[in-house]
Amino acid sequence: MRLDTIALVIIVIFGVLWLAIWITGLLTAIPFGIFGLGFIAIALGLLIMVIYQRLTNAEDDYYDKNIDQ
Repeated sequence: MRLDTIALVIIVIFGVLWLAIWITGLLTAIPFGIFGLGFIAIALGLLIMVIYQRLTNAEDDYYDKNIDQ
């Protein structure tokens, strides 16, 4: 495995742990924590949409593979 892949996996693991701790903290602040969960859901939805659009865009793939930087 390449070093950048290992670093990315570690960052993702810490990000998921941070998000789980954040959600747990919001739930302890009920009823006000529910509003925070809404913002988290919106942010995650936007992130998923951006990643999905990037992965399914053939034009971006073409420029990544064929155009020199």
